[in-house]
Amino acid sequence: MNAPAAAPLALDGRPLDGGLYLRADHWAQQLPVPVQEAIAAFSAYGLGLLAVLMLWAWWRARSADSTVMARALAAPLVVTVVFVADTLLKSVLREPRPCQVLAAGRTLEACPGAGDWSLPSNHTVIVFAGAAVLWQVDRRIGALALLLAVAMGLSRILVGVHYPHDVALGALVGAAAGYGLGAAAARADVLVTRARTGTRGRWLTTA
Repeated sequence: MNAPAAAPLALDGRPLDGGLYLRADHWAQQLPVPVQEAIAAFSAYGLGLLAVLMLWAWWRARSADSTVMARALAAPLVVTVVFVADTLLKSVLREPRPCQVLAAGRTLEACPGAGDWSLPSNHTVIVFAGAAVLWQVDRRIGALALLLAVAMGLSRILVGVHYPHDVALGALVGAAAGYGLGAAAARADVLVTRARTGTRGRWLTTA
């Protein structure tokens, strides 16, 4: 059983959905061990799949117009900016992880230490931001990224390191910021058009 956090709570998420978190944690602990390991591995390393989708989006954007390519190229930068902003938001809200303040028992992922705040979920923010940008690049890739984002958000609850509301807010923040920044990236289409006629144009176009 995890010991309660000693530091005073800036934001206490337990009254919101602590009971739902504990039910999800209990359910996850009843799963077969190989399934638990698969969920934990996906939750830890699934962000790599987003990188693969971004590469695929860039590859397909070579045959699209400069606006689409500008968004494809901006996707990694958008995700980085949103991640940094989310990290700052977490430091303001300062909500302890549920596994630090609730009797969650053994969680599928080791519970982070004190000071590693919970709200919003960084993993969820990152993947939803990426999905929002990729949706503007290619609908098929964007749909796959959205499925990945939903699965990642659920996994962060099942491994025991986030409340459901951490994931819900992460999805909202990530999708909104990712879509807005992706739309703004279209303004770089002039730069992409210019670059396509230069020596590195082969990376930006199939022509």
